[in-house]
Amino acid sequence: MINIQQIINDNHTMVTLIAKQDVTLESAVMSFPHPIGDNDYVFANGYQGWSETREFASNENIHDLNKYPGVIENTYHFKQYGFQSFHKIPRGGLVAFDYAYIKGEHPLFIGSKNYKNAYLIIDIFRRKNQLLLTADIQGKQLKADESFVIYDFKTCCDIDRGLESYFSDLTCRSNRKLFGYTSWYNHYQDISETKINEVLDNIDSRFELFQIDDGFETYIGDWMNVDSKKFPDGLKPIVDKIHRKKMVAGLWLAPFVAETKSDLVKQHPDWIARDGHGNKIFAGCNWSGDYALDLNNPDVIAYIKEVLTHYANMGFDFFKLDFIYAANLCPLKGCTRAQTSEYAYNLLRDTLGDDKLILGCGVILSNGYEKFDYMRVGPDVSLKFDDEFYMRLFHSERISTKVTLQNTIYRYPSNGHGTLNDPDVFLLRDDNIELSKQQRYALATINALYGSLLMTSDNPAVYDDEKQQLLNRTLNIFRNARVSKYNNDGQYIHISYMLDYNLIQFDYDTKKGVILNER
Repeated sequence: MINIQQIINDNHTMVTLIAKQDVTLESAVMSFPHPIGDNDYVFANGYQGWSETREFASNENIHDLNKYPGVIENTYHFKQYGFQSFHKIPRGGLVAFDYAYIKGEHPLFIGSKNYKNAYLIIDIFRRKNQLLLTADIQGKQLKADESFVIYDFKTCCDIDRGLESYFSDLTCRSNRKLFGYTSWYNHYQDISETKINEVLDNIDSRFELFQIDDGFETYIGDWMNVDSKKFPDGLKPIVDKIHRKKMVAGLWLAPFVAETKSDLVKQHPDWIARDGHGNKIFAGCNWSGDYALDLNNPDVIAYIKEVLTHYANMGFDFFKLDFIYAANLCPLKGCTRAQTSEYAYNLLRDTLGDDKLILGCGVILSNGYEKFDYMRVGPDVSLKFDDEFYMRLFHSERISTKVTLQNTIYRYPSNGHGTLNDPDVFLLRDDNIELSKQQRYALATINALYGSLLMTSDNPAVYDDEKQQLLNRTLNIFRNARVSKYNNDGQYIHISYMLDYNLIQFDYDTKKGVILNER
């Protein structure tokens, strides 16, 4: 039924299937032996932007959601945010997507460039000295004589050289660093025309972007229904006011999901993605619960285009498009998850055109390369260092300042290659926050060093002199610093950078979220 063509040399493996008749693919697994020492660190790239991504020590693992009672998953749908909805964590192993490395006596970098066809799922068994490489090809339909690449990856024994080679051929749509304001991490959904205008009136010339986040719409999915109680004059006057202040006007949307209470769900139940048993597919447990939309339905595609075009024509320049991992919770018929994300993300770019800036959030990063101007590389910042204890148990893509700071550092190699990295916000304010002063300092410093989009939800008009000076320092780092290197040493990440012709070094304490020994 299938012919296999293989190209295998010292560091490059490529496997192509050629169908002899119509066929639907299920899976492909390849064993890759490699020694892994007890003291080695394993870098595992997460499935999507929010997924925990860092170097793991031998005693660290990813939370296996299959260990918990089914009632938890049926209520909160935690698996839907990440890969555990379609791939199980192997016992005693780590899971990486598309690229990973092992740092130790026998270093190894492995990276797949086949992410437009099929994700490379890398199961890393430290005790067995083995990697299992799964090509995520489930559901792919081939016609007779049609070919399909299932593996295309390279390996390298020099990790730095492997990372550089992996990202070097990717180009960015934009090289424009932006400093801006977003309404989310202070007001959350509790925004209004009055609150937005109050901040906008006090924004100074240092700000280049002003973004309205979630809360302007009546329900998630009902994007054309602006809440008239909150915004009696609609959004257009605010857009015009942002432009008068010479700033980029930004808007948040989640185009591939709809809240269970939305009119969209009530009026168009056929727009909701469903599994093989006819059950609606949840995208998670946000708001009143949210469903994934079915991109196999042309009416859904038409609606997404209508919404994006409406707000583009209103004058918004910058679109934060969120929860877009949801596009491949129900893959396109006959396509892989990777091909579905390729289609979905191209849909967003093609609809908005080349002149609009797009920030992909909750995004499968590899599919967003060269399509989105900016991409979030970690989960949302939390107002306390690591969110609630029960979320740390159940949610690998949870809101967490602790997680996002490490993601920001370890995903830095992609910054400027295929996209510009968004590390999420920094916050300096004293009110409505549980991060310590030292943790806020670390958050601002690391975001400025490793990000190309620098955002805050603070109103700088209320900053005292000390915070104004800290903001100016943060902006100086953002604009002028050049990262020299970083190196993990267990609890600490040692970081050095050049600023104003000076070499600055510090140790970041990953467990406490503070900077030590700055010199």
